[in-house]
Amino acid sequence: MWRSERGAMVGRIVPGPLGTPSPEYARRHEEGPLDPAVMPSGDAVPVAVRYEDVRTLLGSTASSRNLRLPGLPRLVSGVGIDDDPDALINQDPPEHTRYRRIMYGAFTPRRTERWRPWIAALAGELLDGAGEEFDLVEAFAVRLPGQVICRLLGVPHEDYDRFVAWTDMFLTTSAATEQGRYRAYTEFMAYARDLVARHRAQPGDDLIDLLVQARDEEDRLSEGELVNTVFALITAGHETTASMVSKGALRLMLHREQWDELVARPELAPTAAEEILRYDGPPASAFMRRMTEDVELSCGVLKAGSVVMPDLNAANHDPRAFPEPGRFNIHRFETQPPHPHLAFGYGPHRCLAAALARVELTEAIRALVTRRPTLRLAVPAEEIEWSDGLTCRPVALPVTEVPCPRPR
Repeated sequence: MWRSERGAMVGRIVPGPLGTPSPEYARRHEEGPLDPAVMPSGDAVPVAVRYEDVRTLLGSTASSRNLRLPGLPRLVSGVGIDDDPDALINQDPPEHTRYRRIMYGAFTPRRTERWRPWIAALAGELLDGAGEEFDLVEAFAVRLPGQVICRLLGVPHEDYDRFVAWTDMFLTTSAATEQGRYRAYTEFMAYARDLVARHRAQPGDDLIDLLVQARDEEDRLSEGELVNTVFALITAGHETTASMVSKGALRLMLHREQWDELVARPELAPTAAEEILRYDGPPASAFMRRMTEDVELSCGVLKAGSVVMPDLNAANHDPRAFPEPGRFNIHRFETQPPHPHLAFGYGPHRCLAAALARVELTEAIRALVTRRPTLRLAVPAEEIEWSDGLTCRPVALPVTEVPCPRPR
């Protein structure tokens, strides 16, 4: 959620207590499938909430991510994610198709599976070294994806704290000023350019080196695209996964019977991860779209020129797609459901690194229930503070390990 200068809640539909689905979803699905919400910029934008409508918008060739035309609504005031034409998320075909094709080979499910053993080992090491009482967000949920992306991209470990601070300023801190966000963005982009230059001077075999080769040897990525790709991989590969791990761990601890079932059957971790993604994800929505022609939705025609925000969380809680959507159930995806969740989006802009995110979340859950089976919240759940901004996750999760009773 965001707050205006007057302190009123604005922005996306406000979550319920403890990060649960918004109580607004049920009404909006039936009565207000395109009701507007006020963005952090102050602009009011229609929000699509029905599963069918969100899929239609994300998959339509008339759904453009070019929001740089004069007079269009903005997500935030000042510089924002929507402004850079070199960013993959802001491109439309054919440029987007070319850019994405270059990127896809680095994140295929087959390549990602090769990383699973060391990701699982890292998750175990972080939990083993955390002590009996610790902050699960800082010691585990943030560090796991942060160290994974450092290793994959060849980012020096000593730079870890720097890009954590930048992503926090750019994505999670609603109190950040326009100048503060701009400074974080420019510093981060300068760092990405420097990182690319270092890898070009001393090539290796990590993901940045593969991207440099695509730029220098085949001349398919522009320099701006190359730097933006590094920036996007660091931000998306760190904060979004950290959010899902922290929210997933909390959700399981609040549903103790399902936690205990995972302790007994850790092979359920992959299906538990899918339900966490549906129930609690994504940490940010799919970004606004501009219609280049009329688009037919379940509630009527969206006219050409309209700007709309597809709400992925609302779509994942549509009872037309998911029976009893407000019930958290780790068995929901054991069999093929009638509809896949939209946590990673849909259509041309579906998350490129979805396979990596699934591996990280699954191995985080598996490590938690096997290495720390008696873990509990160390504070009442109602005392947990939630972050504001483009992501919404627990700021901290104090946890403690309850000793297993000794046999008599």
